[in-house]
Amino acid sequence: MRRAGVGIGLVWFMLAAAVIVFAQDKPTVSHTGKAGLWSTTNTVTWQKIPVRTGLPGGPPTGGTHTATSCLTQAMVDAGALLPQSHGQCRLENRVVKPGTILADYVCTGKMKGKGKLETSFPDLEHVTGSIHFEGTIDVNGHPQPIEWTTTTSSVLKSEQCSDTPAAPASAAK
Repeated sequence: MRRAGVGIGLVWFMLAAAVIVFAQDKPTVSHTGKAGLWSTTNTVTWQKIPVRTGLPGGPPTGGTHTATSCLTQAMVDAGALLPQSHGQCRLENRVVKPGTILADYVCTGKMKGKGKLETSFPDLEHVTGSIHFEGTIDVNGHPQPIEWTTTTSSVLKSEQCSDTPAAPASAAK
């Protein structure tokens, strides 16, 4: 179950970073974000969780975490970070409009259910979004209700990246 919980945060971080790149020079999206150093703050809130969080093998604790990532122009141009399916969860019914992406976040493995993904990129230097997921998760062979919300905010910190690779930095808020 820890894998599912960790995956939730990782998936959302990747989606947030992907939206930045997804908006690059695509004919269906009028946004053209910038390459550079991005800071992404992700907050996970559990509404229903069948087990205690933070224990070995269990889902991560909720809270706020911040990470930085460097998106080079080559990455932006190649579209390498486009939203994709991850593990047993995938994006369906994606709707792309200028400044907005909407999709269903559907899981069919140990965690089953559906969430709503909403992301907006109002300008060249900001991306915000959320996923609200409801479903079940297998606990010792029995499906138990699960519900969580993840919100994210990504901000371009600099159009220049340092020579050293960016490392995730956790920050409780």
